[in-house]
Amino acid sequence: MESGQQNFFILIMVVQFIIGNLSNGFIVLLNFIDWVNKRKLSSVDQILVMLAISRIGLIWEILVSWFQLMDSLLSVVDVKLIITIFIWILSHHFTVWLATVLSIFYLLKIASFSRPIFLFLKWRVKKVTLMILLGSLVFLFLNLIQIKAHIEDWNNWYEGITTWNSTVSDSATLSQLIIFNITMFSLTPFILALISFLLLIFSLWKHLQKMQLNSKGHRDPRTKAHTNALKTMISFLLFYTSYFLSLFMSWISQIYKIELVHILALNIGLLYPSSHSLILILGNSKLRQASLLVLRQLKCGTKDEKLTIP
Repeated sequence: MESGQQNFFILIMVVQFIIGNLSNGFIVLLNFIDWVNKRKLSSVDQILVMLAISRIGLIWEILVSWFQLMDSLLSVVDVKLIITIFIWILSHHFTVWLATVLSIFYLLKIASFSRPIFLFLKWRVKKVTLMILLGSLVFLFLNLIQIKAHIEDWNNWYEGITTWNSTVSDSATLSQLIIFNITMFSLTPFILALISFLLLIFSLWKHLQKMQLNSKGHRDPRTKAHTNALKTMISFLLFYTSYFLSLFMSWISQIYKIELVHILALNIGLLYPSSHSLILILGNSKLRQASLLVLRQLKCGTKDEKLTIP
C-alpha cells in the first residue's frame, strides 16, 4: 500500500517537474525572442525572466535533493553535497525575493496613494526594486555563513573532534538546521509581499469608492489592473504558504525518517515554482497571447497529422 502511494506521489512529482520546466522555460524563451527583436525588455519582463530562471534552478534542486539529501546526511558532508545545498539556497533565495519584488513592483505601479513617501517610491520604482534585490543579498550572505557553520559543526562532530554539546548531535540535525535557516530567512520577503497585497487591496477599495462617487462603473482600466495584480499576488501568497508547509513537512520527515512524508513534502514544494508560473503566464497579456498562439499551432498540427493518415 505504501509502495503504491510512493509511486503515485513520484508520478505527480514528475508531472510537476515537466510543467514547471515548460512554463518557466516558456517565459524565458519568449522574452529572449522579444529582446532579440526589440533589443530591450520592460522592467516587469526582466523580473519575470530572472524569476523563471531561479525557479528552474529550484525545481531541479528539489529533484536532486530527493535523490541525494536523505542518504548523504548519514555520512560526512562531501563537496558535492555542499555544492547542492548552496545552489539550493541560492535558487530558493532569488525565487522568493524576485517574487516579492514583483509584488512590490505591482503595488508601486498600480496603487494610487497621495502620501509623499509613496509618491517618492512610485517615481523611482526601478531604483526601489533594484535596491530591494541588492539589500536581499545581505540576507543571502548571512544565510550562507550560518549554513557553512552548521556544515562545519556537523563534520567536526562526525569525525569525533567536538564534544556531545556540539550544535549538531545526530544525522538528521544538519538537514533540520538547514530547513530552519531557510524558513527563518524567508519570513522577511513573505511579510513584504503580504504588506504589498494588503496595501493593494486598500488602494482598490479607495478607488472603488471614488468610482461610486463619480457614478462610474467598476470596469475601468485601473480597477482591472488592481484585480489582475491581486490575483497574481494572492496566488503567490497561497503557493508560497504551501512551500513553507513543505519545508516543515520535510523537517518532520527528517526527524522521524518517514520517506513517504518526504516525497509528499517535495510534491507540495514543487507547486510553488511550477504552478505559480502558469498563473503568471495567464496574468500577463503578452505571455497569455503567445501561449494561446502556441496551443493553436499545436492543435492545428495534430489535425493536419490526422488528415494525412491513410
